[in-house]
Amino acid sequence: MYKDGHNLVKSFRVEGHTGYADHGQDIICAGISAITQTALMGLLHYLEKKPVYEKEGGLLICKLEQGLSDDDRLKAQAILGTMEMGLREIESQYQDFIQIRIRRC
Repeated sequence: MYKDGHNLVKSFRVEGHTGYADHGQDIICAGISAITQTALMGLLHYLEKKPVYEKEGGLLICKLEQGLSDDDRLKAQAILGTMEMGLREIESQYQDFIQIRIRRC
């Protein structure tokens, strides 16, 4: 996740597979995919200014547009904060298979 100086998520990137189980049987990968894709759907549905995203194979990149209204900014942070909590819960149980990295932008 990429966060600004106020600890607000500006974008996120998810890539690869966890290696927990064979492709199609990996519950960790499925959980991560469900959480991140649901966050993307929430952003696309609830924000007036839609995020830019790329989705291909095991890669998902999502970036919020600059200049969001205060209302959109609040909605986005609620959605992305919830996504982060879900991912951190998976990480707490399967730390050998998922790493969450925070980068400042």
